[in-house]
Amino acid sequence: MNGASGQLLPRHIAIVMDGNGRWARARRLPRTAGHRQGVLATRKVVRACGERGIEVLTLFAFSSENWQRPRAEVSTLMELFFATLRREVRELAAHGVRLRFIGDRAAFSTKLRRQIELTERATAGGGDLLLNVAANYGGRWDIVQSVRGLVDDIAARGVGGENVTTEAIEGRLVTAGMPEPDLFIRTGGEHRISNFLIWQLAYTELYFTDVLWPDFDQAALDSALASFARRQRRYGKTGEQI
Repeated sequence: MNGASGQLLPRHIAIVMDGNGRWARARRLPRTAGHRQGVLATRKVVRACGERGIEVLTLFAFSSENWQRPRAEVSTLMELFFATLRREVRELAAHGVRLRFIGDRAAFSTKLRRQIELTERATAGGGDLLLNVAANYGGRWDIVQSVRGLVDDIAARGVGGENVTTEAIEGRLVTAGMPEPDLFIRTGGEHRISNFLIWQLAYTELYFTDVLWPDFDQAALDSALASFARRQRRYGKTGEQI
């Protein structure tokens, strides 16, 4: 996909938003201040992706491993999550953003699950940008729930193991029907995927930056997009075949 300037753009960007706590600590602020500043960065990046014509943006908001963090921090994150949904839903809908949550919702409070459902319904008509928020999500969990669904379906239909195919598994992942991520961005200086979309990232271009998430802005996004545009994606072929 090419942007207005002719630059090659990804259709789907996936981001691990890392560094909120370190941003706060560097300023001698509580970690929660970093998370609140991270919400502002998220708003800027969502808007910038919409302006640049990105079709899908997937953000890793809360992993299944994040429950191990201090209870007070987790509680604050859940409250911030709830408040952000209520505050942002009208603006997202007005800008054509369709919000979708991917992950296991069972661990969330009834209040939060209800707000998630309300937000999804309120933005269902958005056709400019699909915004996936991965909450209580893990890549291994995603594969397991897909395979379980496939096994149940095979057992119910009485068919054989030949029905366990790449396409069948992909069709039951939480991202089924979406283009796979073209560009993965991780902020905060870490160089790992951290159990995020591990099936879907098989051929994704990886981009790591030392910029902490609260400082990640439109200029930082454009740097990542420029890096992506310089790469040659071969998918197993030679450069001469592309």
